[in-house]
Amino acid sequence: MKQSSRKQQRTDVRTSLTPDAIEQAIIDNLYLIQGRIPKTATRNDWYMAVAYTVRDRIMHKWMQTIETYIGNKEKSVSYLSAEFLIGPQLGSNLLNLGIFDEVKQAVSHLGQNLDELLEQEEEPGLGNGGLGRLAACFLESLAASQFLGVGYGIRYEFGIFNQTIRDGWQVETTDRWLHLGNPWEVPRPEISFTVNFGGTTEHFTDDEGRYRVRWIPHHAIKGVACDITVPGFRVNTINLLRLWKAEAVESFDFQAFNQGDYYKAVENKVSSENITKILYPNDDAIRGKLLRLEQQYFFVSCSLQDMIRVHLMRKNELKDFHKSYAIQLNDTHPSIAVAELMRLLVDTHGMDWDTAWNITHNTFAYTNHTLLPEALEKWQLPLFANLLPRHLEIIFEINHRFLDEVKTKFNPEDAVIARLSLIDETGEKYVRMANLACVGSHAINGVAALHTELLKQDVLRDFYELYPEKFFNITNGVTPRRWLLLGNPQLATLITNHIGADWIHDMESELSKLEQLVGDSKFRKQWQDIKRQNKIRLASIIKERTGIVVNPDSLFDIQVKRIHEYKRQHLNILHVLTLYNRIKQNPLLETVPRVVIFSGKAAPGYFMAKLIIKLINSVAEIINSDPDVAGKLKVVFLPNFNVKNAHAVYPAADLSEQISTAGKEASGTGNMKFSMNGALTIGTLDGANVEIRDAVGEDNFFLFGMTTDEIRNLRMEGYNPAQYFESNKELNDIINLLTNGIFSKGDFSLFKPLVDSLLYYDEYMLFADYESYIQCQDMVASTYRNKELWTTKSILNVARIGKFSSDRSVREYSEKIWNVKPVQISMK
Repeated sequence: MKQSSRKQQRTDVRTSLTPDAIEQAIIDNLYLIQGRIPKTATRNDWYMAVAYTVRDRIMHKWMQTIETYIGNKEKSVSYLSAEFLIGPQLGSNLLNLGIFDEVKQAVSHLGQNLDELLEQEEEPGLGNGGLGRLAACFLESLAASQFLGVGYGIRYEFGIFNQTIRDGWQVETTDRWLHLGNPWEVPRPEISFTVNFGGTTEHFTDDEGRYRVRWIPHHAIKGVACDITVPGFRVNTINLLRLWKAEAVESFDFQAFNQGDYYKAVENKVSSENITKILYPNDDAIRGKLLRLEQQYFFVSCSLQDMIRVHLMRKNELKDFHKSYAIQLNDTHPSIAVAELMRLLVDTHGMDWDTAWNITHNTFAYTNHTLLPEALEKWQLPLFANLLPRHLEIIFEINHRFLDEVKTKFNPEDAVIARLSLIDETGEKYVRMANLACVGSHAINGVAALHTELLKQDVLRDFYELYPEKFFNITNGVTPRRWLLLGNPQLATLITNHIGADWIHDMESELSKLEQLVGDSKFRKQWQDIKRQNKIRLASIIKERTGIVVNPDSLFDIQVKRIHEYKRQHLNILHVLTLYNRIKQNPLLETVPRVVIFSGKAAPGYFMAKLIIKLINSVAEIINSDPDVAGKLKVVFLPNFNVKNAHAVYPAADLSEQISTAGKEASGTGNMKFSMNGALTIGTLDGANVEIRDAVGEDNFFLFGMTTDEIRNLRMEGYNPAQYFESNKELNDIINLLTNGIFSKGDFSLFKPLVDSLLYYDEYMLFADYESYIQCQDMVASTYRNKELWTTKSILNVARIGKFSSDRSVREYSEKIWNVKPVQISMK
């Protein structure tokens, strides 16, 4: 009896959700894992102790999820993505487990502040932006919706760079997110796979008279699994993010060491670990391109080998692999998986080609995330052949069979055949990865209604005309748990207090109940107060990080996203310069006080994007120090945008800038996060903006700019940006401001590349959309003056944004593409 009591006590400390048990567990972990006593513990020690305490409570549910998964035959989802921008984990895990208040109480009783411990957590920089953040939202929604799923990716030792600003320029510094340890990670050294590269192939006939191919690689590395749990919101389902770490098959050469060649002794270790050293190497040089392809193949091969291992462990036959797994290719980065699964089935497991192709084709589905041709990856044939000779042979065979089928069934023109081919032969030969994904998948989807239609009409038109049944639209979504409940807790509490908590897992049906509160004066006042408090919080962060003091009673006009010409941060700056010029010409002009906030990173090798950052900071330096515009206009560039910073940015926004050139943005998800937090959108009919405008109402969305059809027609007629420059005085004046050295300390050449690109080419149609944008911004200012009208529009944006939950997105994938069902996990 005494032994049973002790066992129960131990179990309670490891799994109980009471504040007392949590407090004891934190102390135990501080002593036994961190090796610290409270008097000597650092803030990081306390954070780690709390994180391990929370992880224990996740593990209890995870073990039951694994047991359920192994014991049933339901199909599961494998989400292959080169990026998973999962964000800080502690707050999200506390929220999903439902123990935020209990942990806060326990931590407080120990003399610590939970907010400070949340701030202590390093953010995993495992993604570049929207693609990786979407993948993270989908993993969370899979768990919340009780679908069994695993995300497969890369454990980058150094993630996306940290961004600092020096003299207005972006400077990249190393993201050392692992330097203090990662308590959420469970290393699995016993789950490892060999990944081969280079070498040659050998063709032969086996003992049974079958044609076979043997790959004789030049070198190999080992992929080791590292697991991070993904809890569902208030359910028992715990899904998994499995990241692969590269190691040497043999990490130390004793013979070389004994001969005194100390570098050669560890050379294999160093070169192997480079594969997962850093997120997305700069691929301007050939070595960068090679490393990027190595990364993509490495994680795909490890992931497929792991799925086959688990499939066979569950006592399934390999011919039924596609009945166990729905594998989603998140953009073209993992599309080499099509050739790799064929290699594993045919070469490693001895399956005949037709059976293997049927399995492969029915296993994969492909999500396209771009309308930019340069973003559809393709690899130079010699580079590909040198690194993956067997895969090139397989791709040639897939291509041969595919084109034969097309010719037999459809008899298309030679030009269509050339466009459909997996090999681009128009000049230097390339392997087209998007074409490989399209041929090897049973389903292809776009990520917004407009995006999908443009894929059908343009980017993937030939595939759509042959196989229209393959194409689906599934509009992106974001998780309300992180982006409203965690990021904007006051607003989330206000909503829950008035319509109940069901909206948290059923936004689409429940948030609309807020519409009945639009006329409630008390509710409206609380709504306004919460927005102002969020703006005060962001103003404090801006002052701390940049030294710029902003007025929270100003209109917070925010554009946060990756810096790219098609996203048109420089159009936003043209509006800033227009306001500045108006005030300078008429200091008595009555204007709505406005703080224009930018944040985002430019790719290290993208000069024009970096020049845009420099322009923003140069304009900010002049405007913020000019007494003529004091109290009327401020400009801020907030460095190092990431998930943690986003928690403060989205809730504080009054206006969301979604101003990309129509037809260029696939979907966008920042637009959804802003609307979900009560911001109004100024935007073009691009990406998911179209559906957001339809949902929230035309009167609650500030629309400007040309449509995709108008842009296409203008290009066909011959677009001349100089005509717009010459005919619009305000535009002429502000471009002259950029060329006369005012914002470049007398350096007339600094912004010349940017100005010349607009005057003589203007690929993204800034000048054509300028006048419409300025007029729309004037309408924004006029509307903001009417506080009550703005509040009404803000409430309606939130009330009508329910469709854009990632829960709805994964449900549509499950029904249209994956054919998977929820599995309830019962705790024993």
